[in-house]
Formats: sequence, C-alpha cells, structure tokens
Amino acid sequence: MAAKLKKGDKVVVLTGKDKGKQGEITAVSPKDNAAIVDGVNVSVRHTKQSATSQGGRLPKAMPIDLSNLAILDANGKATRVGFRMEGDIRSVTPRPPGRRSDARPSHLYPAPEG
Repeated sequence: MAAKLKKGDKVVVLTGKDKGKQGEITAVSPKDNAAIVDGVNVSVRHTKQSATSQGGRLPKAMPIDLSNLAILDANGKATRVGFRMEGDIRSVTPRPPGRRSDARPSHLYPAPEG
C-alpha cells in the first residue's frame, strides 16, 4: 500500500504529549509505520565524549507513529489524504497517474515519487 505521508510533508500531531505541534517530516519508516518530525517527540541522548565529538546531553527527534500524524492543507488545518485516479492509466505522464488529494477535492497534492 502506498504511504499517505511522505518526507517533506508538513504535518500536525494528533495525540500524545506533543499534541498540536507542527513540523516537517524528515524521515519515514514504512516498515515500522513511523516517521521522524522536526521538533516533535524530542528526547535527550546522553553521549560520551570522544576524540571527534564533545559529550553531553544532545536532543534527538524520535520516531512517532504515522497514525498520530495528519497532513496540513493550504489553510493550515489537519486533513486526511487518499488517492484518486485522474485520466487514463495508460496515458503517458511525467508522474504516476495516482495523485494524493485530501477529503476536500479542491486541494491536490503531487503524486509520490518513485
């Protein structure tokens, strides 16, 4: 199944300690059904000093489940996304024929790459 949230999407957290926070997805792990979002679900890693790096307490963004995220539309509101077919599947297009779109059909998002 194609992922509805991709790297670079602006999202909002729906549940948990960071509820309401917004950020951009920096990495997605479909196998774990999780994503890393900038500034969300940040924990402190205690690192030991080495020859190349200074030790200390470093903040690190941890993965958050995809079910706890919603994509932001152009108005900054959380929305659900799905897939819609436009035109003939056999037509030659620069992107796959499926396009991501939210529940309000006036907003269209580019199709996922790859």
